[in-house]
Amino acid sequence: MANKLFNIAKWSITHSKKVIFSTVAILVLLAIVGLNLGLNFEEDMTIPGTPADEAATFITENFSDGMEDDETSTIEIVFKAPEGEDLNSDSVQGNIGELISELMDIAHVEGVIPPWDLGNISEDNMIGYAELYLDLAGAEVSEETKDDIVSALDITRDNDIQSELISDSVVFSANGFSHMTEAVGVVIAFLILSIMFASFVTAGLPIVSAILGLGISLLTIVIGTHIFEIQSVSIVLAAMLGLALGIDYALFIINRFKIQRAKGNSIVDSIAIANGTAGTAVVFAGITVIIGVLGLAVTGIPFLTVMGVTSAISIFLSVVVSILVLPAIMSLLGNKISPDNENKLLRRLSKKGNKNGSSSNKWGEFIVRRPKSVVLVSLGLLILISIPVVNLQLGLPSTEMTNHEDTTERKAYDLQTEAYGEGIHSALIVGAEVPTNIENTEESLGQILTDIEGIDGVSSVVGPIPNESQDFFLFNVTPNTGPDDQETKDVIDDIREYAVDVENEDNINLMVSGTTAMNFDISTKLFEALPIFGGLIIVLAYVILVAVFRSLIVPLKAVLGFVLSIGATLGFMVFVIQDGNLIELFGFPSSGPILSFLPVVTIGILFGLAMDYELFLVSKMREVFSETGNAKEAVLQGIKDSGKVVVTAALIMMTVFFAFMATPDTMIKSVGMALAFGVLFDAFIVRLTIVPAVMTLLGKHAWYLPKWVNRIMPNIDVEGEKLLHEIKKEEKE
Repeated sequence: MANKLFNIAKWSITHSKKVIFSTVAILVLLAIVGLNLGLNFEEDMTIPGTPADEAATFITENFSDGMEDDETSTIEIVFKAPEGEDLNSDSVQGNIGELISELMDIAHVEGVIPPWDLGNISEDNMIGYAELYLDLAGAEVSEETKDDIVSALDITRDNDIQSELISDSVVFSANGFSHMTEAVGVVIAFLILSIMFASFVTAGLPIVSAILGLGISLLTIVIGTHIFEIQSVSIVLAAMLGLALGIDYALFIINRFKIQRAKGNSIVDSIAIANGTAGTAVVFAGITVIIGVLGLAVTGIPFLTVMGVTSAISIFLSVVVSILVLPAIMSLLGNKISPDNENKLLRRLSKKGNKNGSSSNKWGEFIVRRPKSVVLVSLGLLILISIPVVNLQLGLPSTEMTNHEDTTERKAYDLQTEAYGEGIHSALIVGAEVPTNIENTEESLGQILTDIEGIDGVSSVVGPIPNESQDFFLFNVTPNTGPDDQETKDVIDDIREYAVDVENEDNINLMVSGTTAMNFDISTKLFEALPIFGGLIIVLAYVILVAVFRSLIVPLKAVLGFVLSIGATLGFMVFVIQDGNLIELFGFPSSGPILSFLPVVTIGILFGLAMDYELFLVSKMREVFSETGNAKEAVLQGIKDSGKVVVTAALIMMTVFFAFMATPDTMIKSVGMALAFGVLFDAFIVRLTIVPAVMTLLGKHAWYLPKWVNRIMPNIDVEGEKLLHEIKKEEKE
């Protein structure tokens, strides 16, 4: 591998202009195609085969009349009468009637039904909602149409009638991702790199390399949305990883280039050696992260598999650009990125200007002097942070979690809660398939209605509503509790248990569906997949690291550290998001369950990142121990030589992930937060603190490997040591 990458760099340098031009041409071509095709993301997150999904399919097939389809959309307009009046007042009804007339003149509006016709006015007659029907799917509704609807509300709002909008398919408040957050992350990453490399020019290289890889990958994904079903959160996750890893991978190669230049190698040889050594580590690191994200397919959940594949594309292209395009760019800059051209001020900031020319290793010395205390304090801290994870609850965010209090959707949501209780947002659809040969259908359905009403936690039941053929009926069930509450899930489970009895006794097939039921089924499926996926990742990590480090204990320590990182990350997420601590600080509208796919995604991504940090830090320790046999010196040298690179890489990762947290979208914010704090816990507490302390305590025993294991394990040269030996041998000859 190292020799191939060495030769790839030499070829790239020789054809540098062609390589750069071709890369830019591919980027431009993809941009033209992508812009012409436009975006075509699929927003539904469903899992085929879950009870609620199967029920929804069956209900749609048997009860499609009057139900919203993919070509239409419905908007609820929630009204609250002004103080001293109610919705039955002549003036209020007159204003709402005037509003409806105005709405009917808007393009694509097919109809509007007022609250009194729908019969949904609250007991105190203060709150009710109208339903507005559009002849377009939610994603196709233009901003102009939305603006016209919002503007029309001035008719009622000017008369002190609170009027808010909420819809399952039409979005009025922008909660999406802003590219400004990416830009902020890039600027901060540039400043970190400038200090590390003591050069603004050199600091710009990883940014340019990352943007090239990111642009190609994201445009590829955009084009792919017209062929495959891809959710928008997938491209955001791919952007996070592509940007952060693209910068980090270029950082590793450029850092090695500067080391080789400082040793006196020519520019061409320095680039080639850097690509052969650090480039090999980059390829291995990229493969481990790709394995982690592709491992999401093990869950058997389609949208998670798509997330894994799109992320893998972004990571793969980041690696390709780093080992193929970056050497070409470096060769054109030449001496401008050499150590000789470092900025004096930045050199002082990076602490490279010591009189003796060597960097300090106070952190390494601190750990080596008191390893037991360091381990105990660090373990205690991580375990303490992990404690809340025992109460982990998974779910998909409701309107309350995704929208801030100043948005019209959240105001409408709160008004409906005030009028009808929290259960209005967690309504369930119960379908009843009745055989044609059954006797006393009305009596049986009436008993079903009575029995469901008697289930603990059910507020009301409406039905049965028949289809045209009178062989399928619907019940609308409203629980007492909201869509994120465990009590609502208990209602769903109780109805399903009751359905078994009904089928056995009356041969009537009862099924539960609705958005809330689907969300709970998705969360249950993901929770069940968590131990299998986590176990697979842990075993895989151990086997890979045994082959890399030729040790049984070092990989065990690395894997246990990874478990601690995951526990602390999820524990912190539960503490903030689920328990509601510090939610204002992190910008969450309200507390609620943890995003259902977050633990699986976090495990997959942090697995790759944790192994990367372990590799770059401990491989140097292994190299020094092999040469000197001094375990303590190996730890000190590992922290001194590789610690700074790991710190910089981790800071860049955290910067990018924290930048994505600035978006108002709750899902993106949750993922960014989990990855940012995951890197914080793993890189700084586990890899740079616990790992060297444990290595110090273990001494030479850390590198124990039975001879028979050594024989069967492949020898993976991730640092390009063989290449360096060959180059030294050629220099001597």
